[in-house]
Amino acid sequence: MNIVFTCGGTAGHINPAIAVANEIMLRHPDANILFIGATGHMEEKLVPQAGYAIKAFPASGMSRKLSFSGIKKNVGAVKNVMSAVSGCKKIFKDFKPDVIVGTGGYASYPALKAGKAMKIPICVHEANAMPGLTTKMAAKFADRVLVCFEESVKHYKHPERATVVGMPVRQEFIYSDKEAARKALGLDERPLVLSTFGSQGAKMMNLAMADFMKLEQDNGFPYQHIHGVGSFGWGWMPDKLKEVGVDLENANGLDLREYIYDMPTCMAAADVIISRAGASSLNEIAATGTPCILIPSPNVTDNHQEKNARAIERQGGAVVILEKDCTAQLLYDTVAQLLSDEERYNAMSTALKASVMIDSARRICQISEELAKK
Repeated sequence: MNIVFTCGGTAGHINPAIAVANEIMLRHPDANILFIGATGHMEEKLVPQAGYAIKAFPASGMSRKLSFSGIKKNVGAVKNVMSAVSGCKKIFKDFKPDVIVGTGGYASYPALKAGKAMKIPICVHEANAMPGLTTKMAAKFADRVLVCFEESVKHYKHPERATVVGMPVRQEFIYSDKEAARKALGLDERPLVLSTFGSQGAKMMNLAMADFMKLEQDNGFPYQHIHGVGSFGWGWMPDKLKEVGVDLENANGLDLREYIYDMPTCMAAADVIISRAGASSLNEIAATGTPCILIPSPNVTDNHQEKNARAIERQGGAVVILEKDCTAQLLYDTVAQLLSDEERYNAMSTALKASVMIDSARRICQISEELAKK
């Protein structure tokens, strides 16, 4: 069986595709898998690290602005799409995919469009309750639309093609071992705080975390702390820490990273996770059962991250703090409260594990197999 996965832009689109690809290889060891993405983006790092081949094309998102610069950007984006569609068709003629699986991001649209033109079966997966722009366009011609929530089905013109499958999570998150993870990271007996705000990072949250780390230092570093800065903040974050008075060279247990490549290990070892509320991240957190503090991004379509976070909060698995209300002191106090209340901590962990659909990757594999047989 030959399968193409197409995704890109952020880890939230890439990691679910890798989870399904891993499941495919378990079920079909002789399968041929190829990823299609965009040049200059995270998929060019994450996909090869997972052991899969990738072909990438220039791509850019659409602007919603009606200004000259917005129109110019959209003209360039359309040209990139047309060129990438042509490139994908050439690749597909040689690779001969039995099915194409898209997991989101504007980089995925050319491969889906090319597949449709060549009459290759297509399914798309949407992580959020509200469909994104790429999913909206692809849903018009996809054979199957795969969603995480029952309430999402009503948002599609052809609900009969939609199936609730949950969010695919890699096995490393589901079957994690806290003791082994802590040993692998070389941690001591102090609790571990893990903070990450997406592969690109978030300026406001990085600024808050700089002050958070100063509080840790002022209190004698009671926690070990791994922080994923993200690509946008990696250049200035160390200088900001020095500015607020954090002595990086002598910070006992402070681990600053541009991107956390061993996320399953870090999440398994963590005692508290501070994170955005993208669907992929939430399901990874839920799979490990690690109590979390969620700060939804206010800069997303339809405010979908707060909707995601509130759903977990209602189930008892998270504390939600809006970015406009978030301060370093509030975060620090909330971490301390969670770690000091064993009954609440354990209840949150139980609620998180109950919220995740652990067989999502298997469900998507089965649907892909059904489409491939056609």
